[in-house]
Amino acid sequence: MKIVCFGDSLTRGVTFRNERFKILKSNYPAMLQELLNNNESLLSGSEAHVLNKGAFNDNSNSLLARLEKDVVAEQPAIVIIGIGGNDCNFLWEEVADHPDDTHQAIVPLDRYRKNISSIVTHVKQHGITPIILTLPPLDPVRYYENIIQRFSSRVSNWICKAGGIEHWHGQYNRSVTEVAAESGVLKIDVRSALRQAGDLVSLVSADGIHLTAEGYKVLGTEIYHNISSILANDDSQSIPLF
Repeated sequence: MKIVCFGDSLTRGVTFRNERFKILKSNYPAMLQELLNNNESLLSGSEAHVLNKGAFNDNSNSLLARLEKDVVAEQPAIVIIGIGGNDCNFLWEEVADHPDDTHQAIVPLDRYRKNISSIVTHVKQHGITPIILTLPPLDPVRYYENIIQRFSSRVSNWICKAGGIEHWHGQYNRSVTEVAAESGVLKIDVRSALRQAGDLVSLVSADGIHLTAEGYKVLGTEIYHNISSILANDDSQSIPLF
């Protein structure tokens, strides 16, 4: 069975440590492949091939642009879609330069919603089963501190007027959840899984947005449990094992 993990740096496995970004080998696609292949009965003798198609700084616009090359051309049985953290971000240099102006997210909410719907519709047309991930939680305090450190305190009042970091991040999470429900596709609530797993300080890295190795372990385990439940279900025959 081929599975494509399609998303941004959280799919790629990026963490932030010692003031540097680093790609962890223990990212969730690598964990998913190992866990699936260790469960010999699950795939009826088949082998799981999990492709990591995560890219740093990607948003739903760029996912849509590379959908044919990185998903459809691979002809997977399943595509796991995890995107949104960069969509709801802002051009902070512009905010710092013009803190009294109105600023839009990099991908506005309505466009984000349309992009996710388009991705889901397109892969379904090619016989690929889409699965949507909720947005992993931020550590809003450290994310805020990181923004202030990089772009000065001039963005502080603007953030408050815009409703706060968790507010706009939550809007995008609710939107992708609604798209999953409206499209009738499986949603894996990794947001809740990470929040329930323990202190976000140990699960989210110092920049407040990328996960630690421990956080990726929670992410990979939650995705594996959901995927294995699908494959073990009687309806799993609708998913081709190739």
